Amino acid sequence: MLIELFDWMKATFGDFPGANLLDFLSVRAGVAIIVSLLLSIVTGGRIIRYLRRQQIGESVRDLGLEGQLEKKGTPTMGGVIILLAVLLPCILFARLDNIYLITMLVATVWMGAIGFIDDYLKIKHKNKDGLAGKFKIMGQIGLGLLVALIMLMSEQVVVRMNVAQAEADGITTEQRVGAVEAVTLDNGTTVERANYRTTLTNVPFLKDSVLTYANVFGIGRQLAWIIFVPLIVFIVTAVSNAANLTDGLDGLATGTSAIIAGTLAVFAYVGSNAIAANYLGILHLPGTQELVVFSGCLFGACLGFLWHNSFPAAVFMGDTGSLALGGIIAALAIMLRKELLIPILCGIFVIENLSVIAQVSYFKYTKKKYGAGRRILRMSPLHHHYQKGGMSEVKIVIRFWIIGVLLAVATILTLKLR
Repeated sequence: MLIELFDWMKATFGDFPGANLLDFLSVRAGVAIIVSLLLSIVTGGRIIRYLRRQQIGESVRDLGLEGQLEKKGTPTMGGVIILLAVLLPCILFARLDNIYLITMLVATVWMGAIGFIDDYLKIKHKNKDGLAGKFKIMGQIGLGLLVALIMLMSEQVVVRMNVAQAEADGITTEQRVGAVEAVTLDNGTTVERANYRTTLTNVPFLKDSVLTYANVFGIGRQLAWIIFVPLIVFIVTAVSNAANLTDGLDGLATGTSAIIAGTLAVFAYVGSNAIAANYLGILHLPGTQELVVFSGCLFGACLGFLWHNSFPAAVFMGDTGSLALGGIIAALAIMLRKELLIPILCGIFVIENLSVIAQVSYFKYTKKKYGAGRRILRMSPLHHHYQKGGMSEVKIVIRFWIIGVLLAVATILTLKLR
């Protein structure tokens, strides 16, 4: 919004001091981080006081965890703070005609609404059931379908690449968007480049290696959606639920999400920059520079929310925040064509999810075989296993953050480790 305003002012009044500041992506992203962080801190306090007045507090079931009952009545639905701190700065500092940004704004509102309804029903009925699981899944599937269809059909969601390389990768001229352009490289060589609408994605750890889901599964391009769409739906659903499971200790999901958001901002920047993408041997994705601003807003919003959510938490994000964070992160990684890196980058989410699956599966298996269920962990998700073992909540959260940082660094290193 501010970009359009500045453009109008320049056209009307001519250049003025600071008129071109918003033309720089680094400035817009940096200011967006600061504004989202401050907005989250300032509005967070007001929203928390409102939630307390309305007696919108967390209901707690006694699971025998240390300090658990002390959290009863703590304001919940604080994810609204994160949503506002993401949406408002994005509207101010990003280009609103960008399909990538529009998709992410829709994803934020979409998943935030599902989480909000879930939290509202929990509070209204004073229990932990909330929105029926099938409706949550339907909402997650809906977002996955939306993201997949935009990736497949939008002429603004393209990969810019050499024509010769596109032909080598099995991409046809029918997938080309716009005209072919001749580009002269630094060494004087001239190459032809064009934009292509494709499911092409980078394969981590392999140099100059890309894949299209059509080629990998031996099907025609027209049938690629049969593989691509279910995969995107699965990723969105899995990451959203995994983030929800991770939100069990003060600051755990918030801090982990901030680390992931910062990493995705790096990928958005290098992917949108032709020189950086060519140097690193990754896909050049024109238009994804606006996702740098979005990722910055998400990073700042999470840090600002952590101001209130760190131990002892003054507010919980609830499903309004956790479901939204998972869906946003999944959609963002998919739009940046980094979905194959999710198991590494979102490793904390993944292991938390797997710990629940393993615990439940083993319990059912042993109950059927021996007549009594047995457990792998003291309690799932994994963070409760350590809590049951006597480790303090703060130590668990900080150690998980450290692991999250290591996973983020490992993910960034995949740009060069090939």
